[in-house]
Amino acid sequence: MGQPKAGELRSIGKIDEAAIRLHIESLEEGGYVATSPDVPGLVAEGRSVVEAVEIAQGLTRKIVESCLEHGDPLPPALA
Repeated sequence: MGQPKAGELRSIGKIDEAAIRLHIESLEEGGYVATSPDVPGLVAEGRSVVEAVEIAQGLTRKIVESCLEHGDPLPPALA
C-alpha cells in the first residue's frame, strides 16, 4: 500500500475510544502541560486546561495510528 494521494484518506483500522488518565500541571510561565502514565511519551501543552486536554486527545490518536501503521504494540491501556 503506497502513500495516499492528495485528498485521499487511507484507513488503517477502526480505532475505538478509550479513557486514559491525564496528569495536568500549571506552568510557571503560564499555560498547562498534560502527561499520561497510560501513554508513554505523551506531553501536551496548552494555554488552558481544556486546550491541553484537547491536544492530548489528538496526540493520543496520532500515537495509536502510528503504532498501528508501523506494527508497533499499543500502550497496554489502549490495547
